[in-house]
Amino acid sequence: MVDFTSASAHAHAMAETAALFRIEGRVQGVGYRWWAIGQARAQGLRGWVRNRRDGAVELLAVGPEEALAALEQACREGPSAARVTAVIRSQVQDDGSTDFSERATV
Repeated sequence: MVDFTSASAHAHAMAETAALFRIEGRVQGVGYRWWAIGQARAQGLRGWVRNRRDGAVELLAVGPEEALAALEQACREGPSAARVTAVIRSQVQDDGSTDFSERATV
């Protein structure tokens, strides 16, 4: 007997990609991290978001490519008070995050 549930879960896990986004512009002090958490969770992504001391926001997200692309597009807009000037995406390794959370500034 074939267990389709575990085969499907395995295929889904294999289809996941990890991406690191660096968001630049006026993105600190405008609620960007809290907004990004909501966007990522709505897409069913795992990962984290944090401020960087250089004024950027950094976000690692893990999930299906379609969800990552939707998050990337949303990050280019940001919350209403933000003024995004760049979103730079890099491929990274899955860090094992189990949910989407906020991390301390680095």
